[in-house]
Amino acid sequence: MGYVIREIEKRDNSSIEGVIRSCLIEFGANHDGTAWADPELCHLYEAYREEGSKYWVIEGEGGKICGGAGIGKLRGTDKICELQKIYCLPEIRGTGLALQLMRVALEYATQYYKKCYIETLENMTRAHRFYEKCGFVRIYHPVVKTEHFACDVRFIKEL
Repeated sequence: MGYVIREIEKRDNSSIEGVIRSCLIEFGANHDGTAWADPELCHLYEAYREEGSKYWVIEGEGGKICGGAGIGKLRGTDKICELQKIYCLPEIRGTGLALQLMRVALEYATQYYKKCYIETLENMTRAHRFYEKCGFVRIYHPVVKTEHFACDVRFIKEL
């Protein structure tokens, strides 16, 4: 079958939550100040319903959800979105699927926004290289204060 990138469906909520939590545990980010504590983590389908906001999943063999990413408005800004909850299981890292997922998300973002912002953690160095490969530039101060106070690395990209 291969893999398919598609918009999230309600039935995906628990699967993508499991993917995200697994990745957060892997990187020691299973604590407050990260996506771990986000109240919408258990219902991403419902959280990404408003205009200018969308979430996609990577579906593999047998309907297994292997990754996902979202675009949402960065609160307190007009034309900046945030790349949110982009996580992939180890088994699909390095396959090019994350790059395809990023392209889908950024293409959508260009319809509504001028810039895209990311907050992440210092120890996610492979993700840093990936973001830079996708045209993101590291910045050293948050654009706005978010609930992800533990995230100590930020990137931004002109769309």
